Amino acid sequence: MVKITYIEFGGTEHVVDVEEGLTVMEGARDNGIPGIEADCGGACACSTCHVYVDPSWVEKLPEREAMEEDMLDFAFEPKENSRLTCQLKVTPELEGLVVRMPEKQI
Repeated sequence: MVKITYIEFGGTEHVVDVEEGLTVMEGARDNGIPGIEADCGGACACSTCHVYVDPSWVEKLPEREAMEEDMLDFAFEPKENSRLTCQLKVTPELEGLVVRMPEKQI
C-alpha cells in the first residue's frame, strides 16, 4: 500500500493507503474522497479527475502524455502542476504523494 494525501478545495485532508497498481483516481474513488468525480471511469476521456500536484512532486511524476495534455485543456483552471489522476499509476515511488482538488470539476 502507498500513502497518498488528497486535499479537498476547502482544505480537508484525506490520507489513505492505495493499493499498488491502481491509479490515483481509483484510490480516491475506492476511499470515498470527494472532489474527484471520474465521470469516464479512468479512460482519459474527460477532465473530472483533475488535481493540482504538490509542487514538490511535479518533477517526480512521469511526464504527461499527449492525450492527458489534450484533456487538461477542458479542466477547470489548469496550471503547470495539473494532472489527471486516472493517468497516475500508483507505485512505491509515489509514497507520500500530495494532490489538491480544484474548486470544481468540469
